[in-house]
Amino acid sequence: MDYMAIWLFACVFVMLLSGYPVAFTLAGTALLFAGLGTYLDVFDSVFLEAMPNRLFGIMMNQVLLAVPLFVFMGVMLERSKIAENLLETMAQLFGSLRGGLGISVTIVGMLLAASTGIVGATVVTMGLLSLPTMLKRGYDPAIACGTICASGTLGQIIPPSIVLVLLGDVLSSSYQQAQLDMGIFSPETLSVGDLFVGALVPGLLLVFFYIVYLLVVAWLKPGTMPAIPKDEQVEKQHLIKQVVVELLPPLLLILIVLGSIIAGVATPTEAAALGAVGAMCLAAYRRQLHVSVLKEVMQETTRISSMVFMILIGASVFSLVFRGFGGDELIQSYLSDLPGGMYGALLLVMLVMFLLGFVLDFIEITFVVIPIVGPILLAMGIDPIWLGILIAINIQTSFLTPPFGFSLFYLRGVAPDSIRTLDIYKGVMPFILIQLVVIALLIIWPELATWLPARLDSDL
Repeated sequence: MDYMAIWLFACVFVMLLSGYPVAFTLAGTALLFAGLGTYLDVFDSVFLEAMPNRLFGIMMNQVLLAVPLFVFMGVMLERSKIAENLLETMAQLFGSLRGGLGISVTIVGMLLAASTGIVGATVVTMGLLSLPTMLKRGYDPAIACGTICASGTLGQIIPPSIVLVLLGDVLSSSYQQAQLDMGIFSPETLSVGDLFVGALVPGLLLVFFYIVYLLVVAWLKPGTMPAIPKDEQVEKQHLIKQVVVELLPPLLLILIVLGSIIAGVATPTEAAALGAVGAMCLAAYRRQLHVSVLKEVMQETTRISSMVFMILIGASVFSLVFRGFGGDELIQSYLSDLPGGMYGALLLVMLVMFLLGFVLDFIEITFVVIPIVGPILLAMGIDPIWLGILIAINIQTSFLTPPFGFSLFYLRGVAPDSIRTLDIYKGVMPFILIQLVVIALLIIWPELATWLPARLDSDL
């Protein structure tokens, strides 16, 4: 009976693998175990009385309002063909370079990631828009697939994305709980904006390494990444006009949204509202804001937002029952006894999250796992911003890793039959190594994630 919490976790894991909806699996399995525990007199049903307060707290959480607004912004940019125009413009801008189309896909993937933060949406969009073009231009299938998969997963780390919004909110609660457990009754706070700022340098470092890799491959193996023929390149005067019209407005929108958060002018929720209105203005400017488009965007936003909040409610029920069985104390005692202390515990948690990334989405890991292990790790003295960035890049790497990475399945679903699954696996391998290099750099120099937030806090 002392290990009922572990049995609960294992049962939820098995049920998820069976294909049941995540939100109902989390809540339903937890309630079944709570009933069984009450019957066996090993669970105090008083814990469930806290559920209404938790649900009310979710409803009143102002930070979480940013989720549907950021989703609306990203879907609007996608459905109004702004993303497609971006890719065409970037391809012409770098077309004279070998590997220029790959660089364009990486940069556009970064911009889409910053606006949506949803891996599946970005990978599918980039796969449909850019993969046929890259293959037509003579790109090696493995390099084309690897570039699309890697750029699509940037939504985990490039702000402002809903992933960082959710992660920041959960880590903020974990950080306050850790300080209260340590006897600090005036706890420091962690904001979503802090996590956005902390993710800037590591995220841009990833993009930089991706582009360097593509340039090196284009130089060593020019036949695998040819340049666009000169007769198909746009005239310089027309290209400048195209850049001003197609590239600058969405780029300016993202910079305004992110800049307003970093400067402290707006909260993430206010900045997300600004982004949603800005995306509609861009669509209207391009005469793409039709009733049919708006209807599609609103339906997709509702679907994604409902999924996120249903998982959040299910995860709240699960974590409540898990704590009722003493699961948090069990995990804390186990992590505290590991060799290597703080770093040993961090290594094990990262390994578990990496493996869970094969079968669970980032949202599920954020809501289920981090509330359990976050307070324990933060109570050991780990910086919350550094921990958040490590988690984001770690799971991003998991989504790229064969044979179960989510990003690989998304691309496989939209890739033509001529693309072999082996091509996708081969293509992502160099990008996985880049991810691991950035994780190693973060471990060696935590300042990559913590210096900029500290500097901005001191300036403000």
